[in-house]
Amino acid sequence: MVRSVAIIGAGVSGLASVKCCLDEGLEPTCFERSEDIGGLWRYTNSMDSGRVSVYRSVITNTSKEMSCFSDFPCPEDFPNYLPHSLLMEYFRMYARHFDLLRHIQFKTTVLSVRKHPDFATSGQWEVVTETDAVHKSHTFDAVMVCTGHFQEPYLPLASFPGINTRFKGQYLHSREYRDAEAFRGKRVLVVGIGNTGGDLSVELSHVAAKVFLSVRSSTWVFSRVSDQGFPLDMISTTRFNHFLDWLLPSALTRRIRFRKFNSWFNHTNYGLASTKSSNFKVIINEELPFCLLSGTVVLKSNVKEFTENSAIFEDGTTEENIDVVVFATGYIFTFSFLEESVRSLFDDNRSLYKRIFPPQLEKPTLAIIGLVQLTGSVMVGAEMQARWVTGIFAGWNKLPPTSKMMADVLKKKPLAERKNLKMSFISYTDEIASCAGIKPSMLKLLLTDPQLALAIFFGPCSPYQYRLVGRGKWRGARDAILTQWQRTLKPLRTRVVDDSSNSS
Repeated sequence: MVRSVAIIGAGVSGLASVKCCLDEGLEPTCFERSEDIGGLWRYTNSMDSGRVSVYRSVITNTSKEMSCFSDFPCPEDFPNYLPHSLLMEYFRMYARHFDLLRHIQFKTTVLSVRKHPDFATSGQWEVVTETDAVHKSHTFDAVMVCTGHFQEPYLPLASFPGINTRFKGQYLHSREYRDAEAFRGKRVLVVGIGNTGGDLSVELSHVAAKVFLSVRSSTWVFSRVSDQGFPLDMISTTRFNHFLDWLLPSALTRRIRFRKFNSWFNHTNYGLASTKSSNFKVIINEELPFCLLSGTVVLKSNVKEFTENSAIFEDGTTEENIDVVVFATGYIFTFSFLEESVRSLFDDNRSLYKRIFPPQLEKPTLAIIGLVQLTGSVMVGAEMQARWVTGIFAGWNKLPPTSKMMADVLKKKPLAERKNLKMSFISYTDEIASCAGIKPSMLKLLLTDPQLALAIFFGPCSPYQYRLVGRGKWRGARDAILTQWQRTLKPLRTRVVDDSSNSS
């Protein structure tokens, strides 16, 4: 019987996990190595204790309605896309509302998580922490690891000959970037075109003498501003669109998707992507196309090697007088505090059952929360995981036998590795919701509440949908769904214009 739960990290996943534990009557203790909540989203100027944080100008890529906690909507006067300061304010409101802070031990580092000697029967864990240089040992019935994706910077210097032997300029990982001022007047090469690489290239272009962006794979660029000015994810992430993707042949959906991608601008003309690409990524960036159009950012192929002051690219071109190289090459996750016998059970998140549980562990009392890449908000996915996991800990939900979990992992792993893409937001959240018994039935809703059913099917797949039924049902969920467009428009209506001629 699980009672006490150790939660490692007080970021988004950690806060959701504390709250879900309390909802299930469990006793959570959250260990946070810094002095505050927020994790990655808590911006600081300093590089304190190697903690990863966002840069000064960052704004969310998912809208407030599509990335809030499922029983706690964002304030209606908040903008649709939140800068880190407002997102942190929302986290604080959430923590205060559900009285989460008293369960968090700040400035406490988890040094080790090891199986208890009788783990095979008890499923318990020995957790050693350090606070103010004092070590303390604890025993917990279960552990939820909420340290997320962004743990250790991935800096593949071996793939860039000359960078640390011949190159005389400066190089750094994007983790070290805070703002653009230090790059004023310099010629900067950004390596990598994920969301971070795109954002930094645009921001640097305002102050740098020149910005070059080195791209290896085909990349489609989307704007957060979608049809009629509404947030992209509220328009595109719907059950109706998801149904069409399932219904139509993949070749046709691919053609439709590429046509949509190119409706804003022709990606082939910009050197970003071709409709013939089999391996591609999607990033969110409104300004990058204009920077390419105006020449303040110049797209380049993959870097072949570096000389003393230049970069030579695989297409044979060279750019001279490079002052700074910024590697936006992502992160790797390491769980150094976990004992080796546990770490060896999963080499990456694709080896985890539903991206959460090590399937070969004798007892299902260790869960990895938030280590999933989705086409929508990871915040929503992490909360969904936490609800299911705490239901398992409390005895309401059950995991299948190890053999079935392993079969599920092996079935999905090759597909995930081949595509190397983010998982479908609706597919994944529905899958976990089904396991937890909290997925709404469209047929039942159509018969009992057709207005709500239509809003759910044709409207945004917002997180409130998963609070309509089952454990954790929230009486405000229906109203939150039916009023989400009002909260979307509220912050925009700071000046009202007469549009009486428009009957729509």
